[in-house]
Amino acid sequence: MTPTAPANARPVPDYPQTLGHPRPLWMLFMTEFWERFAFYGMRWALTLYIVAQFFHGDQAGQGYASRTYGSYLALVYASAIFGGYVADRVLGYQRSILVGAAVMGTGLFLVMVPSQDVFLIGLATVIVGNGLFKPNISSLVGQIYPVGDDRRDRGFTIFYMGINMGGFLAPLVTGWLASVLTDTPLQDNYKAVFAATGFGMVVCFIWFLVGKRQLKGVGLPPPERHEGKNLIGVIIGIIVAIPLVYLLMAKAGAIFIAWLLGALFIGVAVMLVLEAVRHDRIQIHRVIAMLLLFAFNVLFWMFFEQAGSSFNFLAQNIVDRDMFGGWEFPTGWFQSVNSAAILVFAPLVALAWGWSARHKLEPSIPRKFGLGLIFNALAFLVLMYALASLVGGDGHIPFWPLAACYVLQTIGELCLSPIGLSMVTKLAPMRVVGLAMGGWFLSTAIGNNLSGLLAGHISGETGMTVASALSGFTFSFELLVGAGIVLFLIAPLINRLMHGVK
Repeated sequence: MTPTAPANARPVPDYPQTLGHPRPLWMLFMTEFWERFAFYGMRWALTLYIVAQFFHGDQAGQGYASRTYGSYLALVYASAIFGGYVADRVLGYQRSILVGAAVMGTGLFLVMVPSQDVFLIGLATVIVGNGLFKPNISSLVGQIYPVGDDRRDRGFTIFYMGINMGGFLAPLVTGWLASVLTDTPLQDNYKAVFAATGFGMVVCFIWFLVGKRQLKGVGLPPPERHEGKNLIGVIIGIIVAIPLVYLLMAKAGAIFIAWLLGALFIGVAVMLVLEAVRHDRIQIHRVIAMLLLFAFNVLFWMFFEQAGSSFNFLAQNIVDRDMFGGWEFPTGWFQSVNSAAILVFAPLVALAWGWSARHKLEPSIPRKFGLGLIFNALAFLVLMYALASLVGGDGHIPFWPLAACYVLQTIGELCLSPIGLSMVTKLAPMRVVGLAMGGWFLSTAIGNNLSGLLAGHISGETGMTVASALSGFTFSFELLVGAGIVLFLIAPLINRLMHGVK
């Protein structure tokens, strides 16, 4: 989340510069790298571990694993709203990040315990810690630049590279670790993965604890706040929040979470509309346009986040991963394709937008969203072709269709995700940009939760088969391409509602 004006009320210190940017940027870059290493390093193993540990390898556990995974991701995104509030109003950004890192690290070590209840408590702990960490380190990046400094966008680009470097390297390292532990049960391999990511969060905590002095007070709460009392209050809040999140995953389930997130989203939407009514007709129209695009964002992430669930089971059981010399490509390494593709294609997409703008051909915001949906659909089309025409006698499809699927999804992500963040700051009423950003993340959370429900349906009661995968991915393609076409057709209407916002 980008900071609003009050976050920059204090004068920005005169920082030493490194490579043309304030030196704290590089400390924040590596802090985020280690946090993303921990997050992505364990994400790929979650569903596989649930099946191996709690269902003894029975593929009937895939449905439960997928729904749990979807709920986990949804609550990770939703928790960012509350974490941002704690940093803004209670604890300050620096302490929120440190507390969040400590809580996340604790959760990552808890998921190693071979008890289903403790595992879910560990996930709940990671969710709460991530809510305190994730939105606030991004806010700090914005706060180390003066208002109006044109280097800020470039600083966020550098920071974004740290995210993707962590996302790229983590599955490679932890996937390799799981594959070389050949003399242990599969579930113990995944426990080693969780231990490695927990160690990553320890490094993250220490790195920021030592490096925060570079910030020279930026991100600290105002002096009038009672630091000790506020910290105790936040710790009590964490102790209360973790069991509540556990109950949502263990007892309420993905369907209840879907209704809960939907109700939260409706509440945010009503608040945005009421704020727009205080302005004028143009602002009302812009909020309506933004909410329409939020709905298409739900669809995008519902299918994009098959990466950690149905695509994972596809990679493990149906994709031929035998490479040269008898070496088997680790399942977790597929999760690095997305980050690698972002590092390769992000500059190319930016150049494409620049070229099209110079030639007055740049797509509007709704049509960029439409392109994101269509590239996501093409990813499923590749899998449909492989499952219908390339299944070998051993029941496996070649390696390349799944890799190509990840690349096509990434191009779709680049067409939609950064454009959506920018769109929110342009269309939301000025006083509630933070609330509108919360609505954006809520729409992403709803999509993530639905992704788990869809993946559970694809796996069914007995686990994923070629036939169930083909059926599920065909549905995914048809809905995505249909939504993309609809968005292209109604783009002129949405553009009129945006009243000149490009």
